[in-house]
Amino acid sequence: MCGITGWVDYERDLTAERATALAMTRTMALRGPDDEGLWTSPHAALGHRRLAVIDIEGGVQPMTEGPATLVYSGETYNFHELRRDLEGRGHRFRTRSDTEVVLHAYLEWGAGFVDRLNGMYAFALWDARREELILGRDRMGIKPLFYAPTKNGVLFGSEPKAILANPDFSARVSEEGLLEVLTNAKTPGHGVFTGMHEVIPGHTVTVSRSGLTDHRYWELTAREHTDDVPATVRHVRELLDDIVERQLISDVPLCTLLSGGLDSSALTALADRALGRDHVRSFAVDFVDETGGFVPDDLRETADGPYVHDVAEHVACDHSDVVLGNDQLASPEAMRTVLRARDLPAMGDMDSSLYLLFAEIRKQSTVALSGESADEVFGGYRWFHDPGAVAADAFPWTSAALGQGLDLLAPDLRAKAGAYQRDRYHEALTEVPHLPDASPRERRMREICYLHLTRMVRLLLDRKDRMSMAVGLEVRVPFCDHRLVEYVFNTPWSHKTYDGREKSLLRGAVADVLPDSVVRRRKSPYPATQNPGYEQAVRDRLRAVAADPSAPVRDHLDQDAVKAALDRPLGKASIQRDRVPIERALAFADWLAEYRPAAA
Repeated sequence: MCGITGWVDYERDLTAERATALAMTRTMALRGPDDEGLWTSPHAALGHRRLAVIDIEGGVQPMTEGPATLVYSGETYNFHELRRDLEGRGHRFRTRSDTEVVLHAYLEWGAGFVDRLNGMYAFALWDARREELILGRDRMGIKPLFYAPTKNGVLFGSEPKAILANPDFSARVSEEGLLEVLTNAKTPGHGVFTGMHEVIPGHTVTVSRSGLTDHRYWELTAREHTDDVPATVRHVRELLDDIVERQLISDVPLCTLLSGGLDSSALTALADRALGRDHVRSFAVDFVDETGGFVPDDLRETADGPYVHDVAEHVACDHSDVVLGNDQLASPEAMRTVLRARDLPAMGDMDSSLYLLFAEIRKQSTVALSGESADEVFGGYRWFHDPGAVAADAFPWTSAALGQGLDLLAPDLRAKAGAYQRDRYHEALTEVPHLPDASPRERRMREICYLHLTRMVRLLLDRKDRMSMAVGLEVRVPFCDHRLVEYVFNTPWSHKTYDGREKSLLRGAVADVLPDSVVRRRKSPYPATQNPGYEQAVRDRLRAVAADPSAPVRDHLDQDAVKAALDRPLGKASIQRDRVPIERALAFADWLAEYRPAAA
C-alpha cells in the first residue's frame, strides 16, 4: 500500500533539501510502517513509506531502472500477466514485486502504460531523460494523490499533510474550500486547501519545465447492453470470481471485513472458496449496548450481528467480532487520530469505529477485502428506489429524508452550502454519457448511477483509505474493479432491479454461496452505535466548544440551533435526525481548531 511524496523544482538544487523532503516523507509513517526511502536529484526528490505486502525483501522503493525512478502506492492485480508480456519483450526482473513491473511497463510503453494496469494505485515517476514527472491515479480513486503547483515545479503527496510539511506551502482555505468541506460534494480535482488539487481518478498529470498537463486516460462511457438478465447475472459472477482470486494475492496475512450484508458476505464466501482448504479470516464490528438491545432507526432495520454469524457458520470462516465501547469511540485520542489521518472533518463514530476496528484487525492481518462500493455499482442505497429522491434536483443522498447534517451552521453559511452543492450537482449532470434512444427513466437512472460512481464512492473510498492506512492496514475493494464497474454501469436499470429489489444482479450472482437469511436481508448501512453514552459525550464536547469564545468555529454556528439540538432527549431511533448534525458541527470545529487555515 504505502505513502508517496515528492518535490520537483527546476530552479533549485533539491539534493540540498533532503531534510525538508524527509520531513514530508515522515508525515506518512503510519501509511508505511515497514520501511522508508528517499531519492534525490538536482531537480526532483521522491519519498516513500512502505507497507510491505508483496515481495517483502525485494520491493524496496524508490525504485530506479535506467532513466526512470518510481514511487508507488497500491497494488497492480494483473502484474503477473504484465510481467510475462514484458519478459517476452526482453525485459529482465530483479524482484518479484508489482512495483518493478509497473516501472518496466513505463519503459516499454511510455505514459500510456496506465491503460494496461488493473488495480488500485497512485504513483509518481521521474524520467531523467525528459526531466518530467508523471503523477497517476487509478480509475476509481481508491488510492489518494494530491499535488500543489509551485512557481518552478510541484509538490505532491498521498495526503495533504505531506504537502503542508513543506515550508513553501501554507494552509489557506477560501470560502469555496470551506463549502467543499461542509457539503462533501467531492468535486473532482478539488484539494480543499487553496493551491492544492487532487489527481482526478483515471487521470495522469505530467510536470515539465513548460508547466503541468492533465490527461484523462479512463472515463465511464455509454455502451449498448445486449445480454439478457440470465447472461448478465452469469457474467457478473464470472467477473467476481476472477476479481476475488486476483485480489487474494499477498505475502502477508489476509482477511475480509464482514458486516452480514450482501456485499461483504459475498466477498467472504467467494474468498473462502478461492482459498480452498485454507479458510478465510473475517472480522466484524459491534458495539457495547447498555440499554436493552438494538432498536430500528432511520436507516437500519436490523442489527448486523445475527447475519454476520449466519455467514461465518455457513462459510466456516475463521471469524472474530470486535466490540467497541463508548470510552473508545468518543475518546479524544481516537478522534484526534481520525482527524489527523483524514486532514478533513471526520464522520463521527462511523470514522472512529472504523479506525478502531482496523487497529484490532492489524494485530492479526495486514490485508483486508472490503465490500465498499457495491451499493454504488449495483444500486443498493434506499434512495435509488425512492421516487422522491430520484426526482429531486439534487444529489439523491441529500434528499430531505436523509438531510445534510448542516442544521447547526449559521444561516448564511448554510444557504451558501446549499447553493454550492446545487451548482456541483448540475456540473456533474453535464458529464453523464447517455445512449441516444434511452427512455427518460433509463436516462435518469444512468444519471443517478453516475453521480454515485464519480462523487459519493470517492468520499467513501477516501474515508476507508485514511482509516485503514492510519494503522498500516491495506484494504482492497474488489467491487471497484473497472471491468465490473463498466459492465454494470451500462446494464439497464430494469436488469439491476429484475427481482423487484435493490442489487438484484449481485444477489442473483452470489445467492448460491450465501445463507438464505443474508440473501433476503434488506440493505443496512455501516453500523452506528446506539449507546446513548456516546451521544452524550459528543453533545458535551460540542457544548463546550460552542461556549468557548476563542473557538474558530464559533462564528460559523447558529447558537440557537445548537442549544436546541443539545437539549433534545437522547434517542436510539433518531441518529440521522439528531446526532449527525451534532457530529458534523463538532467535526468541523475540531478541523478548524487543528489546522487553523488562514483565509485565502
